[in-house]
Amino acid sequence: MKRKTLMSWSSGKDSAWALYALQQSQEFDVVGLFTTVNEAFDRVAMHGVRAELLRQQAESIGLPLEVISIPYPCSNAQYAERMAAFVKNAKDRGIECFGFGDLFLEDVRNYREEKLKDTGIEAVFPIWGTSTATLPGEMFRTGLRTLITCLDPEKVPEAFAGRELDEALLAALPEGTDPCGENGEFHSFVFDGPMFRKKLEIRIGEIVKRDGFVFADLLLENS
Repeated sequence: MKRKTLMSWSSGKDSAWALYALQQSQEFDVVGLFTTVNEAFDRVAMHGVRAELLRQQAESIGLPLEVISIPYPCSNAQYAERMAAFVKNAKDRGIECFGFGDLFLEDVRNYREEKLKDTGIEAVFPIWGTSTATLPGEMFRTGLRTLITCLDPEKVPEAFAGRELDEALLAALPEGTDPCGENGEFHSFVFDGPMFRKKLEIRIGEIVKRDGFVFADLLLENS
């Protein structure tokens, strides 16, 4: 019997790839996605992606999306309270696992496992330990396409904001940059791939600097 699973959805390539891995598994039955959204701006916090685009992704994937609203600013206590309520509700509905797209950051994995300890829900990491040197190429070969939505200008050129991450852009990343941006160099938004039923038509809006980062506002082509 497959275990009933929710996927933690950031809108980016790593969570999309982790979802794809879970969908190929004989152990997990992914029944939905969940995302935390800043309720003041109606966007995914670090990625800066509009909630309406999250809903379009979920529709194309064919899974329901659960949005966990968090205040801005949000204290650790407030975040913990809202997540605890969500976890309890998920457990009451028979959810057995949460999937995450983390690759190698031990502190992040330990945090997730600690927060789910004794809840009856297991944290699973289907792409953990995958080489970030080869992973983007594997993604590209399956048809996954992603745009850079946020970057740290001290690590990656500002001009990369809003551009598609492809082989050419990977080759142009500064030396020492993790190819998956796992050290916070950049964040992304997936608009096509093997987990999607149809490609999302996206255009690049305003590019702004805020809180030390550069954000590219993504919009639906017909909006």
